[in-house]
Amino acid sequence: MSVLQSIIFITALAGTVSVLIAASCSLSLLSKMVENMVSVSVGILLSTALLHSLPEAFSFPGSEPRLLFATLLAGLLGFFLLEKISLLRHSHHHEGDGHDHHHGHDAEVAGRSGWMILVGDGLHNFVDGVLIAAAFMADYHVGFFTALAIIAHEIPQEIGDFMVLLNAGFTRSRALLYNLICGLAAVLGGVLAYFFLAQAHSIMPYLLVIASSSFIYIAVSDLIPQMHRRPHWAESLRQTVLIACGVGFVLLLSVLH
Repeated sequence: MSVLQSIIFITALAGTVSVLIAASCSLSLLSKMVENMVSVSVGILLSTALLHSLPEAFSFPGSEPRLLFATLLAGLLGFFLLEKISLLRHSHHHEGDGHDHHHGHDAEVAGRSGWMILVGDGLHNFVDGVLIAAAFMADYHVGFFTALAIIAHEIPQEIGDFMVLLNAGFTRSRALLYNLICGLAAVLGGVLAYFFLAQAHSIMPYLLVIASSSFIYIAVSDLIPQMHRRPHWAESLRQTVLIACGVGFVLLLSVLH
């Protein structure tokens, strides 16, 4: 295969294998206890953003920390505005009474977090595709092992994404389909990097920061408030342990690869 064909094949593989592995976990055993797995998702999303994606963005040569922090702030405010616009669009269904919602209103409200997590996931996969392409263009073997490492570190994030989507009311088949589509953003990143590597490299840290802002926003604005609705000591302890498990999962796979 040519270099371009190899990049397309490996990025497609990297973008789908981690999704399928995560789905095999999330859509079988874990989907039966989605409520508990919300806590695990918080740990996974926050640790992916704060311990992996953001440090990677700030480590890019020539990256400007002040501009990256500004991008993070813009990302958080942008996702807030997206959610606010969505709320305002549906507010006419229950103005004045506070409880007379139309059929499916709750699913619409919950579903916003699902769509936002897909935006962040797609951007993150795009960056992974650029990294794989850059490695392949340097050395075929380096590209292959880079893809393996990316698949490994994507698995916990994809599990967290599945839990968010299921919690947001997505069906199992829709959650799998949309995650696979987002996974294929790696192919787009790989192909664009093949033709425009210098330009792709220059925007990668900012894409990583925007993706991180979506993970942080969903965890803090949507998932953690859900957890606070059950303010019992035993439940709080279990939530804390599960968050730590999510963080530990990301750290373990980071060490292994």
